[in-house]
This record gives sequence, C-alpha cells and structure tokens, in this order.
Amino acid sequence: QVQLVESGGGSVQAGGSLRLSCGVSGYTYNDNYMGYFRQAPGQERAGVAAIRTGTHRTYYADSVKGRFTISHDRAKNTLYLQIDDLKPEDTAMYYCAFRRVDEGPWGGPLATRTYDSWGQGTQVTVSS
Repeated sequence: QVQLVESGGGSVQAGGSLRLSCGVSGYTYNDNYMGYFRQAPGQERAGVAAIRTGTHRTYYADSVKGRFTISHDRAKNTLYLQIDDLKPEDTAMYYCAFRRVDEGPWGGPLATRTYDSWGQGTQVTVSS
C-alpha cells in the first residue's frame, strides 16, 4: 500500500515562493509516475506537474511553466514541487499522486485518472 504524506503549504504574498514536499512509502519499484495536482473551491482537481521517476522526464501544465519545478529524490523517497513567483490564482489545495508506470488506466501524466494513490493535500494561499 503506497502512502503519501505532504507538507510545505502555507500562506504567502504574491511573488513569494514555497516548496511542497511529498514523502512516499510502501513501494519497491524505481520507475513510477508522480505528480502534483491542485483543486480550488468549486473547481475540478487539475494536474500541474508530473515526473517519471525512472527517467526524470517532467511534465507541466501551460499555466505553471517557468514557475513550478517538480523533482524527485530517490534516496529520500520524496517528491518536491518548487513554486516561484506565486500568484493569487495559485491558491488551492495541492495533492501529490503516485502510480506505477505499467499499471492502471492511462490518461496522460497530468490526468487525475492516471493515478491511484493520493496524499491528503496541503493548502497554499496566496494574497495579493
């Protein structure tokens, strides 16, 4: 059973930075997809960044390219999302997600249906 534990959210002013972390346990394969999604009140959950941990290939939503950086530290079993130049529209609950490369339905690396394990979420609030 894969478990994901998130941290790093908070309240910041526009233009600031945050680094979200997601500790992962309960898996043994080195090649997986991991991603960060966000959900604002009244909106659907949407993918913002993903990484294939075996190749370190990264994927980003157009709305966050150049400001968000996803990375994975295999030694620490931790996923990171560095968020720079935060904007009020980045305010949302952020979730990390996990799936094995070769299991489950595939909707692309930024699709919610691609992932089968989710963290509890961490809130990011950006004030103008």
